[in-house]
Amino acid sequence: METAARLIPFGGGKGGVGKTFLVANLATALARSGHKVLVVDGDLEGANLHTWVGVPRPPRSLADYAAGREPDLRKLVVATPVPHLALIAATGGNSASPQPSRARRVELVQALREMPVDFVLLDLGAGTHPAVMDYFMVVDDGVVAITPEPTSVENAYAFLRAAFYRRVRLAMVSLDVRKVVTLAMDQRNERGIHTPLDLLREIEAIDAEEGARFAEVVRAFRPRLVLNEVRSAEDIRLGFSMRSVCKKYFGIEAEYLGYVNHDEAARRAVRGRRPLALLDERSDAAFYIELIARKLAGRPAARAAARPAGGAP
Repeated sequence: METAARLIPFGGGKGGVGKTFLVANLATALARSGHKVLVVDGDLEGANLHTWVGVPRPPRSLADYAAGREPDLRKLVVATPVPHLALIAATGGNSASPQPSRARRVELVQALREMPVDFVLLDLGAGTHPAVMDYFMVVDDGVVAITPEPTSVENAYAFLRAAFYRRVRLAMVSLDVRKVVTLAMDQRNERGIHTPLDLLREIEAIDAEEGARFAEVVRAFRPRLVLNEVRSAEDIRLGFSMRSVCKKYFGIEAEYLGYVNHDEAARRAVRGRRPLALLDERSDAAFYIELIARKLAGRPAARAAARPAGGAP
């Protein structure tokens, strides 16, 4: 029996945090280490992943699948200049109705899991649109991209909160409990439910079995954090602080995967329409990308000793 492809969605609370940069370059690092990788542009309203991996604008894309014009996802796969790395673009979307229906999104996730690859990296649109949340919450190791700026951090927390509560609401069976979860999604709700612990107490008071189910959802939800464009040791420590906040206020065990420092080589890679590792694999940013890719793949960071641990970039 074939193993299902590992689906890793990349989300973020706002645009400009480097999701597409991370997807393109982490996928390249994974492919260069011998894994079969597929990158999927899930941003049907702002598709540009194809440019980041050096592919001219494909004539067919995920938009055709979303519209029902092409039911076979494999026919939308195109090769990239990187061996073992393929792409499903999102060009040519319908601006009047860009997102697929919820039923279609469920079909898409299943189809992606059945692709003959090791990893599927899904580049999501920014924000907390239901389509973004649906893709992010179906797996246990979705990645949230963040930059060390107050607006990005604030929006990242909002993103994680929205993903968590949406996942909880769908997991609950009792209609009364679902209503309480929906109420809790309003941060100014009349019952004063502000944290998952508050919500757990409310649910257990209604149905102990649903309370146990809620606790299981909390245990299973383990988002991963990546900081992009870091410039100082203080920026690096932000990832550990966010992990602590997720545990203290949300009860969520987030994992700090690592960071990518600010590097002019990254800008040159974008202008050259090539992944960073192909343009300058000895750059600092490429080094940190490789470390994160090793964590994603579950491999030890063999080159970690080459740089000072926890030092500023």
